[in-house]
Amino acid sequence: MPGQGTPVPGSGIPVPGEDIPLYVTARLRAALAAATEDQLVFDLPGIEERYATLVRELPGVAVRFAMKACPVDEVLACLVRRGSGFDAASPNEIAQALAAGAAPGDIHYGNTVKSDRNIAEAYRLGVRDFATDCVEDVWALAAHAPGARVFCRLATDGDGALWGLSHKFGCSPADALRVMETARDTGLVPSGLSVHVGSQQMSPDAWRNAVERIAGVLVALRGRDIHLDHVNLGGGLPALGCLDRHGTPLDPPLDKIFAVLRDGMRHLRELSGTPLDFRLEPGRHLVADHGAMRAHVSRLSARRAATGERQHWLYLSCGKFNGLYEMDALQYPLVFPTRGGSELVPAVVAGPTCDSDDAYSHEGGLVHVPRSAASGDPVWILSCGAYATSYTTRGFNGFSPLPVSVGGPR
Repeated sequence: MPGQGTPVPGSGIPVPGEDIPLYVTARLRAALAAATEDQLVFDLPGIEERYATLVRELPGVAVRFAMKACPVDEVLACLVRRGSGFDAASPNEIAQALAAGAAPGDIHYGNTVKSDRNIAEAYRLGVRDFATDCVEDVWALAAHAPGARVFCRLATDGDGALWGLSHKFGCSPADALRVMETARDTGLVPSGLSVHVGSQQMSPDAWRNAVERIAGVLVALRGRDIHLDHVNLGGGLPALGCLDRHGTPLDPPLDKIFAVLRDGMRHLRELSGTPLDFRLEPGRHLVADHGAMRAHVSRLSARRAATGERQHWLYLSCGKFNGLYEMDALQYPLVFPTRGGSELVPAVVAGPTCDSDDAYSHEGGLVHVPRSAASGDPVWILSCGAYATSYTTRGFNGFSPLPVSVGGPR
């Protein structure tokens, strides 16, 4: 098919004569080719295959899919069939997970930010596992979720990740000791420790450092006669097909990351002195590469900026407010299936709204696009299956969310 190939740094489109990346399945390509209107397409068998690889690489780890990455009912139901539970951040997400077939015991309330009302509603729905990072939240759990199991989230620096997540969540080791002692003293179960090393984490060292931080707290808690039964290694596992904001393909060292996680689990089990189970909360790793958009070109234009510099702009039918929220931190590979072999020009890629933030890599690398691109041309946006639905507005500037098409068994 014209225009297929592997993205190269700064190009945004494939190299002629090469295949589309292997993570883009034939099923997904066929669905994109068949689509005549804009839509977000998910390949369920592809998601299931990625899940199967994950549990094979990390045997014995319980998966709690981070629902915020893809709150699509069909995706959640297919993960339940494969044995996944869920990391939920609100009573509404808990209710959606239950409707998808999850058991309450397989749902972890992973948000450390919870009102009393949130806690009580989650408890009413049957959830008993709660993340926390402060004693104030523990007191609320004791009042509104008596007997619940507490997971204390440790802070990490987020180094090596596209999104570090290092400020809003997590506490110091010293605070973690106080949190877990308070949990015990208020009748809760101090069950586990958790971390999150940052989203789209590219460095195995991030998990190695997190394991060492967990190890220190685990040993200190043993000295206070608190014996944990779980460690939650959180999210952060990367997708394979994204480009950084300058257009350079990200090449996550998954084999090394998995090796560090396996070694870390062995190390923590040796330190624990009591049986210790593990959880993981992948989000984008499972769904990003198996979701893609069929969009279209609104306009390719060229104009001079106030600086006098002449610049091309490619306006797409979707952007930051209807599916591509993360485009200020990364680039998505673009395929122009009807413009193979066309001369390329560097352009800012932007969405359709009347908002200056709705621009793809404006402050990063320009994207090379076909000079012949015309209004109405189809564009395939790859590796955008994570957060495309959850970050979409209800219709900013009148541009509606894209409809979702799900392929494979339901």
